[in-house]
Formats: sequence, C-alpha cells, structure tokens
Amino acid sequence: MNTDITASVKPEYPVIDRNPPFTKTVANFSTLDYCRFATISGVSIAVGYLSGIKPNIRGPSMVTGGLIGVMGGFMYAYQNSVGRLMGFFPNEAEVKRYKK
Repeated sequence: MNTDITASVKPEYPVIDRNPPFTKTVANFSTLDYCRFATISGVSIAVGYLSGIKPNIRGPSMVTGGLIGVMGGFMYAYQNSVGRLMGFFPNEAEVKRYKK
C-alpha cells in the first residue's frame, strides 16, 4: 500500500522542494505561521487554566494544555510550510524567494 501523497495527488502550484528537510521547513515559516502557532498555544494555555479551576489543579492543567497547544501549533505551522514548499498550498512568496 502506497501512502505517499505525491503519488496520488499532483501539486497545483510550483514545487520548490519535493522532500524538504526539517531545517528548511522551519526556516520557511511565515509571519502568519508564527501567529497561528502563538494563537493556538495561547488559547490552549487559557483552556487548560479554565479546565483546572473546578478540581483546583490550575497550574498542572495549564501546563498540560500549554504543552498540547505548543505541539499542535507547531505541527499546524509545519504542515502549512511544507505544503507551500511542496506546491500543495499557494506559494507566491516562496517562488520569489527560492526560484531564480
């Protein structure tokens, strides 16, 4: 069974890198990616705090929510960045930056 998305779906936008490494993907984060990352993290911290009010475990609940939010926000930003590099999402800025 082939689970490679590039085998079944062709990119709609110009391809910058078919298999971008971790460092290139993180370096490609846009301002919007960082804003989404921060927003998801902040909301998760607040939800964790509010979830811990009734059983009076605000601190541990807030830390757990924050960790989940940081991981989720990073994965969402990473997915958007790699999608732009691979040509699956609109990538006008990347084309200008990486193509000669």
